[in-house]
Amino acid sequence: MENVRRASEGGAGLAWVRAPQQARSQETLDRILDAAETLVAEKGFEDTTVADVVARANSSVGAFYTRFRDKEGLLYALYERYLAQATATADLALDPARWEGADIGTILREVLRFLVGIFREQAGLIRAFVLRNHVDPEFRARQERLSHYVSSRLAALLLERVAEIRHPRPARAVAFGFTMTFSTIESATLFSEMRSDELALGDDALAAELTRAYLAYLGVAGGAFDASTPN
Repeated sequence: MENVRRASEGGAGLAWVRAPQQARSQETLDRILDAAETLVAEKGFEDTTVADVVARANSSVGAFYTRFRDKEGLLYALYERYLAQATATADLALDPARWEGADIGTILREVLRFLVGIFREQAGLIRAFVLRNHVDPEFRARQERLSHYVSSRLAALLLERVAEIRHPRPARAVAFGFTMTFSTIESATLFSEMRSDELALGDDALAAELTRAYLAYLGVAGGAFDASTPN
């Protein structure tokens, strides 16, 4: 059965999906990947060394190179694990049965808050992937496939409620709105040090403003402002 780790306290109970425990033969690999993920979160991929990883994993350099050709191979392995977890998370979080009876505003408020929480919790790891996207076409293609998968799952949910959308081209608006929102979350959580203080928002406020913007762009009635959300 899949393990889950909560990334937000949203009313929908959304959570990040962890893979089930592996057989004993995989324990060393799991320890290395867990150690690498923690170190990358702490100080970034470039400043993490193989020696750091094996020390944190209570493993050895020999065990590392048995499994990875080099540190770049480790990054690919981390991304493959992240990709599997992200796909499983999207399947669970965007399952239509979870949102039966919910309107677009409710869906977006919960999903965007959840996404902001994931990006904040895994900022170091995701930042390493984003930076690699700029120089590695294969990495970028994988990331684009994941983004398209999540976008298509969310779009299916929203377009089931197309009567709530007043934009003249609902399918385009849903897809384009997701792209704008996702890019803003990425920028605000991964590279916040590059933004002015005036644009710095707490996670709840960021999610609330993005929800307002997305709903207003879709033309959902009452979506432009909700006084109950954080300032």
